[in-house]
Amino acid sequence: MASPLLTRAIARTGLDAGDFRITLLLCGLTCVLLPAYTLRWRIGFYPTTVLEAAVGLTVIAFAIESYRARSVPSLRSPFSIAAALLLLAGAISIVVAPDKRAALGIYRAYMIEPVAFFFVIANVVRTAKRASVVMAGLAIAGAVVSVANAFVVLDAIRQHVVNVANTGPVAIFMNANDVPLFLVPLIAIAGSYVLYSQDRLERLVSAAFLALALIATLLSLSRGGYLALAAVALVLAISHGHRWRLLGGAVVAAIVLTLVPPINHRLAIELDFSNGSNTLVGRFGLWKASLQMLSQHSIFGAGLSGFAATLAPYWNPTHIDRFIYPHNIVLNFRSETGLLGVFAFAWIIVAGFRETWRGWRQTGSSWRPLELGVLLALVGVVVHGLVDVPYFKNDLSLEFWTLIGLAWAGIRWATPSQLAP
Repeated sequence: MASPLLTRAIARTGLDAGDFRITLLLCGLTCVLLPAYTLRWRIGFYPTTVLEAAVGLTVIAFAIESYRARSVPSLRSPFSIAAALLLLAGAISIVVAPDKRAALGIYRAYMIEPVAFFFVIANVVRTAKRASVVMAGLAIAGAVVSVANAFVVLDAIRQHVVNVANTGPVAIFMNANDVPLFLVPLIAIAGSYVLYSQDRLERLVSAAFLALALIATLLSLSRGGYLALAAVALVLAISHGHRWRLLGGAVVAAIVLTLVPPINHRLAIELDFSNGSNTLVGRFGLWKASLQMLSQHSIFGAGLSGFAATLAPYWNPTHIDRFIYPHNIVLNFRSETGLLGVFAFAWIIVAGFRETWRGWRQTGSSWRPLELGVLLALVGVVVHGLVDVPYFKNDLSLEFWTLIGLAWAGIRWATPSQLAP
């Protein structure tokens, strides 16, 4: 059964009078199931996940409803050429990858399915109320992740088993860093709705989600997550007319949080460059080895899923860590998809900032909080990408393209009366 939040969002859209009713419902349910990529099985030789099944059903429903409506889906958008280049770069990277079977799996899950979902969102989400169905799905997924992870971390703190030299324990994902990677973009959107939505229910729901997600992000003890969160808070505050009050409140909150153990102990490690748990110390060595490897694979990189194997000759064999990614968004795309992939993703990011800024400045009040929220989410992705991998994961890649799709839908389907002169 759908949750009350998703049911309420569906009821408010007036779906009975609209097109693509089943597709829109499945879009919302797919977003609910973003963390369910961890539930895996095989159909014969074919590996799949609950999330992939949901994406597949959504695309099939969209194709059927488009056929019945005699509607030809539009593939035109400011992101289409860049998305095609990214898919081409991924296809080339399969050829050069050392493990082509693994590369095919990543190509399917991180590129083909998210891009297909983007086009579904862009064609189906034609009003801000319809966007609320998708946003409700994202909120449910984020709330589940937040509550589950906060519970295990608080229980670990109660039992005095939290080691501040490492990230906190985790409930659903494989690593605590995955929690802010997933939640910070959603926090960005919730923060925008709290400040700018003219709908009281939207503000209340967003505030409740914001409280849960912020607690879970802080308890993750992820320093990259803290950095991305600070960047989002800074830009959100600057966007508001009461920016100085908001900035002052954010600074006070940050100071208070730095005094709270184990957060202050975790941050202190980052200031001690003689500590082996210092993130930057570890990252510098990894980035240096990655650049050495890429100097020998300058055009095509290591191929999809090929980073660990290709890095091996350049990495200290006695080092206890074995990385599958270089933990930097530029190096990550350079290794996985080569120079073409870096160019394509940079194009997508720049287009994302341009279009969301345009949407924030031009669209009517019902779309504006979403447009600014996606802009802030992109800020979080870029900043977090300085020290981590905010895309190459099933849930993160689909979340990214879902938010881009919502932002483009808001610009594409805004009525003339909603556009600023």
